[in-house]
Amino acid sequence: MKVLILIPARYASTRFPGKPLAEIGGRPMIQHVVEKALSVTDDVYVATDDRRISEKIEAFGGKAIMTSSDHRSGTDRCFEAYEKVIKEKHAEYDVVVNIQGDEPFIVPQQIRQLIQCFENQDVQIATLAKPFEDNEALFDSNKVKVVFSSRNTAIYFSRSPIPFARGLEKSEWLDATTYYKHIGMYAYRPSVLREITLLPPGKLEKIESLEQLRWLENGYTIAVGITEHESIGIDTPEDLERAKALL
Repeated sequence: MKVLILIPARYASTRFPGKPLAEIGGRPMIQHVVEKALSVTDDVYVATDDRRISEKIEAFGGKAIMTSSDHRSGTDRCFEAYEKVIKEKHAEYDVVVNIQGDEPFIVPQQIRQLIQCFENQDVQIATLAKPFEDNEALFDSNKVKVVFSSRNTAIYFSRSPIPFARGLEKSEWLDATTYYKHIGMYAYRPSVLREITLLPPGKLEKIESLEQLRWLENGYTIAVGITEHESIGIDTPEDLERAKALL
């Protein structure tokens, strides 16, 4: 299975400008992500709209693709980068993996698990989820929840805890059932990646501000792999300081 890993990275983050270049352990955050991805395949590119990021990537030996600054989402940026890579390399890929540039603590096993989902020929899109262990996190709207079918395909994603534990105090919800946190990594078949970038924003996506709901609304299936590894995304300078403390 031929795999392309793309890492979308913007400089102009509202909450944390220059985030991909913020250092953790003496190296830019984006470098940590690239190095983890390179342990899975050599076909790893950072998709960015800023020369400062591309120059830093190339300085440590990585590969960068310049993309438009007008993209609505990382998925759109990935598709532009995908088209440029296949044109440049005259290559085709079976799976395209999208890893966020602000996830320096991902583990290669998570990437491999995403790719393994495509051994099932019916899989169009894949992502990961992890059981919640902390009751406070369960009710945090910044932690996205997912419920899925007996075939491990996503039914719904929400910022609210789902399912609703009727008749129970909030402190009892985690004892009643397993709740799953969505880990925001995706992989797609190239033809599906092309199709979903053409979809207009959906009603559910707009109300929850979750792009993946657009895909569900339009009938695409999303396979969900279960991981035990935590995802620590960095959205603010405060998140960065907490991340440094973990090293």
